Amino acid sequence: MAHMFIFGLGYSAKCIRDALNARGWSVSSTGREGDLAFDDDNGVRAALRSATHVLSSVPPAGGIDPVLDRFGDALDHPWLGYLSSTGVYGDAGGAWVDETAPVGKGRRTARAQCDAAWLMRGARVFRLPGIYGPGRSALDRVRDGRAHRIDLPGQVFSRVHVDDIAAGVIAGLDGPSGAYNLADDCPTSQNAVTEEACRLLGVAPPPVQTLDEAGLSPQARAFYAENRRVANGKAKRVLGWQPRHPDYRAGLRAVAGSETAAGLDTGN
Repeated sequence: MAHMFIFGLGYSAKCIRDALNARGWSVSSTGREGDLAFDDDNGVRAALRSATHVLSSVPPAGGIDPVLDRFGDALDHPWLGYLSSTGVYGDAGGAWVDETAPVGKGRRTARAQCDAAWLMRGARVFRLPGIYGPGRSALDRVRDGRAHRIDLPGQVFSRVHVDDIAAGVIAGLDGPSGAYNLADDCPTSQNAVTEEACRLLGVAPPPVQTLDEAGLSPQARAFYAENRRVANGKAKRVLGWQPRHPDYRAGLRAVAGSETAAGLDTGN
């Protein structure tokens, strides 16, 4: 039986686990909801010995990759995967970036170094933009009063639905090693996403504010310091991947639909 070991069973990795389970795979993992503790050295190494595939979703910490630092000597598997970030491209001034674009010039220097380290090991490195899905979308921010519209004309971001991340990793099981951008087809402003969420919820959008007026955290302000459009053509061409949610409108409708089906209140 195919056995995937996942380091870091977080939001995206849980969706990947569920997709693999549905295909009859065995999955073991570290993380808060995993079955092994990351510092259980003997247990993790035993699980790695029985794994056919290994995926890491663990971000850098203290400038290093915790997985490679602790378990790099045990990662001799023919299939390795790593969930990275399109933040490795830095600010592109709103231009398109693909997998040939320079990396390591933005605020994600450590992430770029980890990205490169996994590529050197022959991994499939999935570079992800803003991730959203049930329980983690503009719909939640609007409901909770955390949504903003920022006065930054020309500011553009890419995003990806969590289900499309799982589909991309599944497609990558039979694909060659290398970097792959998993993003939807429609980069757009965060304001447009917020406005669509408000429309679906039947509420008025928040006022347009400057960055200073919005009182954003340093982390949130840093989000607005970069401007790029992420191209997904390589994943489509090489892996045969197609996003089920090709734009934020389709994605938010799907999120609202799944929440309604689960009995959650998506209204005002």
